[in-house]
Amino acid sequence: MTSVPPSVTVLGTGAMGTALAGALLDRGHRTTVWNRTAAKAQPLVERGALLAPTPGAAIAASPLVIACVLDYDALYSALDGSTDLLAGRAFVNLTSGSAEQARAARDRFDGHGADYLDGAIMTTPPGVGSREVMVLYSGPRTAFDAHHAALEALGDPVHLGEDPGLAALYDSALLGLMWSTMTGWLHGTALVGAEGTPATAFTPVAIRWLATVNSFLTRYASQVDAGRYPGDDATIDVQIAAIGHLLHAAAERGLDNALPELLKSTMERARAAGHGSSSFAGVIEVLRAEVAA
Repeated sequence: MTSVPPSVTVLGTGAMGTALAGALLDRGHRTTVWNRTAAKAQPLVERGALLAPTPGAAIAASPLVIACVLDYDALYSALDGSTDLLAGRAFVNLTSGSAEQARAARDRFDGHGADYLDGAIMTTPPGVGSREVMVLYSGPRTAFDAHHAALEALGDPVHLGEDPGLAALYDSALLGLMWSTMTGWLHGTALVGAEGTPATAFTPVAIRWLATVNSFLTRYASQVDAGRYPGDDATIDVQIAAIGHLLHAAAERGLDNALPELLKSTMERARAAGHGSSSFAGVIEVLRAEVAA
């Protein structure tokens, strides 16, 4: 006997909320939606979603409520007058915000008797629903496990821990990694492109190189945790010399060198702090020093 997918409510049907509700509908969930401008939810209604006239009606319709609205102010405004309906429900907040906002929200929802999970969707709307895409969650593991089947409809659900601020913190860290990587790729693409190499020719080689970079990350992670950085592969001193070649090549071709100049200055600060003979992981000591300051 096939079980019926549980009912789910989605608050907010902007581009991302629409993608979330659509993924739930595709998996057969009875999906109730609410949006401040009801007309924006009409395409979902045409696909089988139920349109709730108020946030309260939407919350009452399902044991699992997923919110994806503009910001935390919009979230609290939408819930105003309906918080008594939250008791006994799981509330998954996929609204973008900070770790501090997520922790404050947990306190609010705990006060209303709801299980609060904070989350971060690590894709744009077209990627929602793919098993290749991570959706990060933090908060009570019991709530995550209880609604795992529904959360799977949105992407690969990854539980980071009980602290509700972890998903937002990981989100910021991973976006920083993405922007740094993509800007480095664009700088490299511009460099080889200055001599006629198309991006489509350079990119497969760059992707293969990133697999090697991944192995460095795995190796260096334990060094970072231990606070010891044996320079038995390539030291920061060696990296400083190597980046000089990149700066020269880019300058000769008229490229903007702000990114590699920043990287070089960070390495030089690490060397000045006594980490010249350390592995590249030793750079984290000056990054941590900036945070501590």
